[in-house]
Amino acid sequence: MSSTAGGESTQQQGGALAARLGLSAGMVVQELGWDNDTDDALRVAVEDAIDADMVDGDYGNVVDAVLLWWRDDDGDLVDMLVDSLTDLADGGVIWLMTPKVGRPQAVDPADISEAAPVAGLSTTTTAAVSRDWAATRLVAPKHR
Repeated sequence: MSSTAGGESTQQQGGALAARLGLSAGMVVQELGWDNDTDDALRVAVEDAIDADMVDGDYGNVVDAVLLWWRDDDGDLVDMLVDSLTDLADGGVIWLMTPKVGRPQAVDPADISEAAPVAGLSTTTTAAVSRDWAATRLVAPKHR
């Protein structure tokens, strides 16, 4: 276990991160867009928080949250967001993980703001979740 400058261990930081993302034991989280540039420490923190491995796009069952890694050259964001809704439970959340501004393949925040409503989603929160990645919380409007 390593320590940070603030004295927190990596494990403590991971727990705090999972809490910020609203993830807890027993939840099913689907991971989409994984590649060799994703943040492994963040992935481990998520899996530790849910006490299970994340599932992939072939899962075929309902999930509580989607962790979507997205880069500027990955294609059409609206299409991917719509695809991300396929297995998402009512009330579920999509965490759109994008490289931070100034990093290679960073996504313009305006692109996210424009794509979300077209896909039927609302942007609620954006947070720095690692040195190179930011997370944007997207949710579907509540049905009445």
